[in-house]
Amino acid sequence: MQQSSNPIRRRLSRRFQVSLVWEGALVGLFAGALVTLYRLALTWGEHALRQIIASFSASVANVALWGAALLIMAVVVAALVRWEPATSGSGIPQVDAEVMGAMEAPWHRVIAAKFVEGTLGALGGLSLGREGPSVQLGGMAGKGVSRMLGRGRGEERLLVTCGAGAGMAAAFHAPLTGVMFALEEIHKTFNAPLIISVMMSAVMSDYVTSQVLGLKPVISFTLSEVIPHEAYGLLLVFGLVMGAIGALHNIGMFELQNLLSKIRYRSPYLRYVIPFALAGLVALAAPDLMCGGDAILEMLMRPQGIGLVALTTILLGKYLFTGVCFGAGTPGGTLFPLVIMGALAGAIFGTAATRVLGMSSDFIMNFMVLGIAGMFAGAIRAPVTAVVLAFELTGSLEQLLSLAIVSVIAYVTANLMQVDAYYEHLLARQLGTSADEAHEHWGSHGRQLQSYVIEAGCSAADKLISQIEWPERTLVVSVRRCGRELVPNGDTKLIEGDRILVLLDEQEDGDNERVVRRICHGTFAPPEELEKTREIS
Repeated sequence: MQQSSNPIRRRLSRRFQVSLVWEGALVGLFAGALVTLYRLALTWGEHALRQIIASFSASVANVALWGAALLIMAVVVAALVRWEPATSGSGIPQVDAEVMGAMEAPWHRVIAAKFVEGTLGALGGLSLGREGPSVQLGGMAGKGVSRMLGRGRGEERLLVTCGAGAGMAAAFHAPLTGVMFALEEIHKTFNAPLIISVMMSAVMSDYVTSQVLGLKPVISFTLSEVIPHEAYGLLLVFGLVMGAIGALHNIGMFELQNLLSKIRYRSPYLRYVIPFALAGLVALAAPDLMCGGDAILEMLMRPQGIGLVALTTILLGKYLFTGVCFGAGTPGGTLFPLVIMGALAGAIFGTAATRVLGMSSDFIMNFMVLGIAGMFAGAIRAPVTAVVLAFELTGSLEQLLSLAIVSVIAYVTANLMQVDAYYEHLLARQLGTSADEAHEHWGSHGRQLQSYVIEAGCSAADKLISQIEWPERTLVVSVRRCGRELVPNGDTKLIEGDRILVLLDEQEDGDNERVVRRICHGTFAPPEELEKTREIS
């Protein structure tokens, strides 16, 4: 206990909250610079790809040479993932695992490998985005800052969260979205010190990015009309549709992942050849489907409308291409393609509404934005982030009510369909496949401090500390109530709103932290989560 006294005093001090602010700003500075370089590299790759595709008409030999180049890129990416397995896929589940304490990835290797892998993916034209890798790069920047400052494991996770928010902010050029994504999806906790530090990190990151890439948003929608309240019944239907589409999106992606993961002839990395080979075919047949989806977005922004058949074909083509790239485990994000698919679904619904109900075609753009929010809420199950993202894409406060309606209904619909949330499923898969080597490769020793809020209706509310079944070697070292710090003992009763500081055995924190989190969780926890808690405890 003596060894832990200094970290405990640090966490209880007011200086800790102040230090989180400047440390968050430092993380944002490094994460912003790193993601800016990453975006520049991807932009170069996409521009080079357009020139290469344009050269196909000049000579058939160019097509053959490009096929050979794609094969080489697949081999290089496979070698990099084999060198650092934590870089496979989008990177967001790995950051989730880092914050949970279930993974200990080497931050410098992840940054180096992910940077090269993402650039080659963009050059090859794979249907992957920059957002997931940017979140992982930002998270690893936060981890690097923590290691350089000599911070403990518990504080390191806070800085990883700051870095993840900074990465998202720099990728979308949307600082509020970065903050909400880090809190709602990564850390899954809202408290003032964490919010302030993540906000500082996201703002600093966005500032650095804007200095190099300018102030123009990555995606910008200009809405000329606001959907009238008498048409809000249509929004209820659209929310149901987007919830179902979000759930179906996840089902298909998970099935493709299961299918392609079985390809292990001679090497499990052989499957990386498939998305690169498919990218070569797409470059010849439908180049607009390549990369994240900027070409599709440009088409949607044109004044002349696109027919329903063409929109549906593009949506299905983009989904299948993205699904193969994702299912193979290729390093790269799926958030931007997800946004593009949401916009396409909104365009399809809006176009159908204008033809069947006689609505103004000006509302199609509104439905595109609502489609992005609905897709985000239905697939990822982050409805607050969905609303904030759509708001930052439009800058329109008048749209917030309709965004909230569609996002909430899409979220509830997808949940009722009992389909796993996108990143939660990937996280469970990540932990399942790495469970055997967790202690050997990622395991850590010692003790760590974690902060929790006693939520309404949780099992710890209105109970004495001694009456709660805490995990072994777990100690409640502080209770903060109404701005006052209490020194707890077994007879201290916890009440709703208390913030407790808990000392966990880090050697078993993968289980211990989940148990404590569920003890402090409110009555809104899904039944299956509460059942998992009982099994663990």
